[in-house]
Amino acid sequence: MSHSNSYEFLLKDISTLKRVGQKTKKILKKKKIETLFDVLLHLPQAFVDRSKLININELEIGKICTIKVQVIKYNIPRIRNLPNTVKCEDSTGEINIVFFNSREGYIKKILPLNEWVIISGKVNFYNKKYQITNPAYVVSLEKEDFVKKIIPRYSLTEGITEKVYRNIIEQVLKKLPFFPEWHNENIMKKFDNKNWRESILHLHDPKNKQDFQSDYYRRLVYDEILSSLIVLSQIRKKIKKIKKKPKKFGNRLSKKIINNFNFQLTRNQIEIITEINRDLFSQSKMFRLLQGDVGSGKTIVALIAAANVIESGYQVAFMAPTEILVNQHYTLANKIFKESKIKTNFLTGKTSNSERKIKINALKENKINIIFGTHALFQKKTQFGNLGLIIIDEQHKFGVKQRMELSKKGGENCDILVMSATPIPRTLIMTFYGDMDVSKLTEKPSYRKEIISLSKPESKIEEVIKFIKKEITNKNQIFWVCPLIDESKKLDYEAAVKKFEYLNKIFTGRVGLIHGSLKNEEKEAVLKNFLYKKIQILVSTTVIEVGIDFPNANVIVIENSNKFGLSQLHQLRGRVGRSNMQATCILLYKKNLSENAKKRINILKSTNDGFKIADEDMKLRGFGDILGYKQSGIKDFKLADPIHHEKLFKLAEIDIKEIENKEQSLKKYEPLIKLYDKAEIINQIDS
Repeated sequence: MSHSNSYEFLLKDISTLKRVGQKTKKILKKKKIETLFDVLLHLPQAFVDRSKLININELEIGKICTIKVQVIKYNIPRIRNLPNTVKCEDSTGEINIVFFNSREGYIKKILPLNEWVIISGKVNFYNKKYQITNPAYVVSLEKEDFVKKIIPRYSLTEGITEKVYRNIIEQVLKKLPFFPEWHNENIMKKFDNKNWRESILHLHDPKNKQDFQSDYYRRLVYDEILSSLIVLSQIRKKIKKIKKKPKKFGNRLSKKIINNFNFQLTRNQIEIITEINRDLFSQSKMFRLLQGDVGSGKTIVALIAAANVIESGYQVAFMAPTEILVNQHYTLANKIFKESKIKTNFLTGKTSNSERKIKINALKENKINIIFGTHALFQKKTQFGNLGLIIIDEQHKFGVKQRMELSKKGGENCDILVMSATPIPRTLIMTFYGDMDVSKLTEKPSYRKEIISLSKPESKIEEVIKFIKKEITNKNQIFWVCPLIDESKKLDYEAAVKKFEYLNKIFTGRVGLIHGSLKNEEKEAVLKNFLYKKIQILVSTTVIEVGIDFPNANVIVIENSNKFGLSQLHQLRGRVGRSNMQATCILLYKKNLSENAKKRINILKSTNDGFKIADEDMKLRGFGDILGYKQSGIKDFKLADPIHHEKLFKLAEIDIKEIENKEQSLKKYEPLIKLYDKAEIINQIDS
């Protein structure tokens, strides 16, 4: 098999294998198995020992056993839905083989009367007799070797048996191609020179039980990591090649704006403004992620960058995921730019057609300096006179493809600044944002006090009510969050309504309620009432929008806090403490806390550092489970894990830099790129 055909064979559809019809193909798709290569990366989770033949009197209940028995008698009931039973025996005893949903003809074919057969399955005991229900294997004596093995056990979905999947994997393993090595000698030494083919064969071999610490496994993990980093490296390289006109400004406008603040910028904010300015002055296009903890002042940094771009004669587009956040950013910008001549405006899905036409014309004629909006900003009809910067408040993290499309939006002279409020551990930044330069905003404004976090069992709710009464007397406002804990939204809605009714009896007329069934207009009306202090307590079933700013809300009560990850709790806590007042977060929990829940609550009480919390959360929960990551459009790794394989991620980072510095051709990495489904993105980059 030639080199080009070798990896192309593994990219074939699963239906090209024998005995894989449309039904099996559909079932396997649920496990993300669509190509022959997907089959290979679906490694065994455990191994079942069917290798030893034992007598009936040696059987152990609840264990998978393999026996050699003679078929003695059929019991085929004529009443529907009753099981069919076949009595078998050996010299030491009797056993019933029970079949549900199997036809009489099929049973008599695989278990011919008076014949000796090999049967393997899980042993039960019923009516004082051993039985095996729906055995995994029933074969004649000449096929004994097919069953008498240590057999890999794969994580399978309903509708596909171990036997069927074993047949599929064996078809692929028999034709496994040889590849020329894509790694250099130094990398290969790290894995004791294990090549790709022998690594796959080793890990599917039953003799090597769950060998996840081996060089074979680490080699395959490294391949997966490197394939991702190659793509990000190519995007970064493409962006850096784009030559733009450097922005020209003297900081006159931004200095005027900063001098009007009633607070001082943090040292960290000043450092990042300097980094962004360097990008703006550069001939290379800026593609930067501004990553900041809740309440660290990202929006202020972004608006100062916007002022510099406007001074340079360009326009700015500021995109946020929801209309509420758009209005908030627009209001803040008007406050900050009050003393300047910067012309601001906004555009959302709610903007009327007549207004939209006026605003689009003004944008086209460069009469608007900065426009705020949802994704409506980038519809085809929206054209800019001279767009120089796109700022995105990135709630729903874009995947690599969306970021590439975005970088093309404003043309070659347009810089991109993306903001993220979710602290992300370093390994994940490298893996998912390796195409971007990253600025981390960790320092909180000096006027903001650390949020005090307390935990209380729900049985002590009276103490919480007493505390809230005192806070309302001091003219503070309260969030009371009842996050979704059940798949039934109805149950959660009812729980929130009950909590609203309970609180409204105590604080009559001063409590508002938001839940998923409300229309956006209704939600906004309640939020406005809260913002303008017409209500003091806001009960919510949904996670309060990350980034929404209610400076007068200084208490948040989170029910069922034991059910949530650290990062999610930290994001919720970040809804308070956004002024110079002391803020408090009360974590309510049900009794009988698990050890993990205790750890989460204690970590949250001990620190307000979102980056530290994100690291701890990843250790406790795994990277795929952290707030925002599953919803982020990021394709989960099949083998690699940023916690357990941190050293391999760092090794890949060094390897990528070497590839970039030597300006190596990607030709030798072609099989790696194609196998790990990165070719389409690479082709888009090159187009």
